[in-house]
Amino acid sequence: MLDDLRLQVARDGFARVQAPQMRRLIGEDALADWAAYAQSWNDLAIDEYMADGGRYRRRRYAVLEAAPGVVSRQVHQPHFQSLDYNSLNGGVVRWFEPITPAVGAMPLTRRIIDLSLDVFGKAAGAAPGFPWRIEMHQFRIEARADEVGRPTPEGAHRDGVDWVLVMLVARANVAAGVTGIYDPAGRSLGSFTLLEPLDAVFIDDHRVLHGVTAIEPFDPTRLAHRDVLVVTLRRFGADIS
Repeated sequence: MLDDLRLQVARDGFARVQAPQMRRLIGEDALADWAAYAQSWNDLAIDEYMADGGRYRRRRYAVLEAAPGVVSRQVHQPHFQSLDYNSLNGGVVRWFEPITPAVGAMPLTRRIIDLSLDVFGKAAGAAPGFPWRIEMHQFRIEARADEVGRPTPEGAHRDGVDWVLVMLVARANVAAGVTGIYDPAGRSLGSFTLLEPLDAVFIDDHRVLHGVTAIEPFDPTRLAHRDVLVVTLRRFGADIS
């Protein structure tokens, strides 16, 4: 299963993984934390840096380093993307609330990181223990009758890293939110919707762009939200501009 996933990423630049397969890859022992893990998305802070004036995004953030045999959380620090990668919110040093120590210490969190390292490290041909800078983002996108939620307000984009994992945690009262994958010229390579918790996509950020259409509520009298985990990997010491 892992070999097929790595081969698909290497061949196509991305691989969609549906929830049953992702569950097998993560393992039932780690998923014993799932209820508490998903509940933590109810405690995210509003993203105050939205250049479009939107109040529809909540998030928490953490930086880790993976060295041979060790994954260590780094001192809390800002997130930065250049305008080349994020034309809306790039070029600004952005401080987000940290992912809580409780979430960071969950076996499930470590298992997701290890899976990402396993898939992407082998796809990259990296030697075991190759050092990585890892960034984790908890995102909640909200939508109301009077405001759509934009998971990727910058449009189809690269994140400016080497590899990206996007995994759905929850969808509530959500219409749309279609993930699109594109080649560097903007031609579509595929589209799909992350519908079930654990639905995921593994992305080679050098080879493809990704984006998600705006969400809106099925029932306009109730709030809608879409929760995802994003994990990015960059070879240690690489330029982060």
